[in-house]
Amino acid sequence: MMPMLPPARANPDDAIAAEVERILAEATLAEKVAMMSGKGFFKAFADDGRVWAARPYRAGGGLERLGVPALWFTDGPRGVARGQSTCFPCTMARGASFDVGLERRIGEVMGIEARAQGCNLSGAVCVNLLRHPGWGRAQETYGEDPAHQAEMGIALGTGIQAHQVIATVKHFALNSIENSRFHVNVGIDERSLHEVYLPHFREILAAGIKSVMSAYNKVNGEYCGQHHHLLTGILRSEWGFDGFVHSDWVKGVHAPYGAAAGLDVENPEPLVWGRHLLAAVEAGQIAPAVIDTACRRILTTLLAVEAAETPLPDYPETLVSCPAHVALALEAAEKSAVLLENDGTLPLARERIGRLAVLGRLAGLENTGDFGSSRVRARQVVTPLAGLSEALGAAAILTGDEADLPAAAAAAAAADAVVIVVGLTADEEGEFIPGDINLGQAAGEQNAGQAARPARSRGGDRTDLRLPAAQVALIRAAAAAAPGKPLVVVIVAGSAILVEDWRSDAGAIIQTFYAGMEGGRALARLLLGAVSPSGRLPFTVARDAGDYPPFDPAADTVVYDLWHGYARFRRDGKQPRYAFGHGLSYAQISQRALAVRRQGEQLHLQVAVRNDGAMAAGHVVLFMAEAPAVLAPRWPRKLIGFARVELAPGETRVVETLVPISRLMIRDGSRWLLEPGAYRILSVRDAEDPAPLAAGLRL
Repeated sequence: MMPMLPPARANPDDAIAAEVERILAEATLAEKVAMMSGKGFFKAFADDGRVWAARPYRAGGGLERLGVPALWFTDGPRGVARGQSTCFPCTMARGASFDVGLERRIGEVMGIEARAQGCNLSGAVCVNLLRHPGWGRAQETYGEDPAHQAEMGIALGTGIQAHQVIATVKHFALNSIENSRFHVNVGIDERSLHEVYLPHFREILAAGIKSVMSAYNKVNGEYCGQHHHLLTGILRSEWGFDGFVHSDWVKGVHAPYGAAAGLDVENPEPLVWGRHLLAAVEAGQIAPAVIDTACRRILTTLLAVEAAETPLPDYPETLVSCPAHVALALEAAEKSAVLLENDGTLPLARERIGRLAVLGRLAGLENTGDFGSSRVRARQVVTPLAGLSEALGAAAILTGDEADLPAAAAAAAAADAVVIVVGLTADEEGEFIPGDINLGQAAGEQNAGQAARPARSRGGDRTDLRLPAAQVALIRAAAAAAPGKPLVVVIVAGSAILVEDWRSDAGAIIQTFYAGMEGGRALARLLLGAVSPSGRLPFTVARDAGDYPPFDPAADTVVYDLWHGYARFRRDGKQPRYAFGHGLSYAQISQRALAVRRQGEQLHLQVAVRNDGAMAAGHVVLFMAEAPAVLAPRWPRKLIGFARVELAPGETRVVETLVPISRLMIRDGSRWLLEPGAYRILSVRDAEDPAPLAAGLRL
């Protein structure tokens, strides 16, 4: 048999459908079942010295006898987890930019670099809600709000797919605890499931994203990878999704009946399926039509991607981490940083700084995020210390860290200003792989995926939301040694850090998250006033950790409801330290003339924004709704849309956006209802804005 040719482009859908049916007619049952699993992962992983993503991983499809191509997987979402790709700021940082256009461009770079390195399936779109900031994998998602997750996830996924790489959205669903992710059972009612935890998945898939990765955890007693209600009842029957679903790695499915429930591919190997699934079909336990349906989804998606014309004529490896892509990483780092507090300390006046104390162990550490599946091994990483040394000259920099407080205090006393870099690393938070599953998080003698001598584990969930005690001591020592001098604290972390026990010692606090390969260079430009901070918090920072929902990383069972994040704070009357959407600027921004109108099944939102300051700055407009809440309790305020605008000094621009009216609906059983009555649409600076612009809307 000759290798399969791409379907004719004159009528690609019909040609692809015909080709799929030909393959299904000619393939044996065993060959079809083989297409429903990854292949060769454990051997490749061992051959590569247990280095994750050293090569593309075969993740389904592939039938050489009939010329069928395979799915070749790479992870994300900081960039392409292959080779030495461009390392962008972590997803949470990019969520803080609230810049949909920027995220689309980042998605395109990920698509380009994936293709250039032999991959056609990307696991970069992670949109699990941040229910509690202790979640170890918080850095991989965009924040605590579903509308925000939807718009950013659509941008990233469609950007990736613009270069004919299949984007997969993950983890479906209710994955927001790391340490117990393999076994925790999440109990939830249908209203909370559909209104809070699934709407962003629905919007992302409606935008054309072609694949879904199931989660490890259970939902209402069943594992997500074999959950008929999630994978068939909701995903296929209600939403009409016609792409394919693949499992998460190693423990993503537990029984052959997962295929009948709606899972199409077991990754990375046929540990549970393979011969067991084949035997179940042959024994009459699973219908042959289940296998054909799964293969049809895989093949239709794969062949459409293989047949489509790509935007670039070629994807050489020279595109990987090229200067234009690195420049985009710098732009993302600049736009992501959130200025939490500033008493006038920032920006630092370069002419007044003869010597700058740059303190903290993290200042000189290449710290771009966790060491799990999202790790990107960039060619070079600019640390905060390197970025400030480059900007001011190495001779102007004094250093010290928490390991020697007297020396650090002496450096602060001898300097004209102090910058202290604090926060977390892959040791304190991130993807957690237990020691009995060695996927490269540490050296070990066991084979990948097999239990043996425990390997070192890193990351996982946080039970303490404060800074490490040694870092707090460093802040206090520096403040005491340099009274009256500008003192800036830079927070590096994937989500919220409580600041109550040291904030009074700082003149300014800025959170950069994990800022990627250009993070240090961006930090210098932000602190020295070359650019204005413009990021906004995509989560709520509490004054007291008890104000968040309960969180137990070792839980076997948890219950999720409607309430978390800014909605929970407002319902309970708890004043956060920093509200969702909080972020300061070096410019003075004002808003006026909010206008709202219904336009079919969308709302058209418009407001005028003016930069009254002396320097250019980005600004994020947040649109929230206050609903009647007669039929059922509702979030007191709910984000329904947002827009980012760049403004020159003195410039006024009219910002407008369209948002689906479905974001105002409530779930009633199996129905969606648009509650009639008077709504208030708000343009706010943050979720707790006491004086928002408001416009009435009657529906």
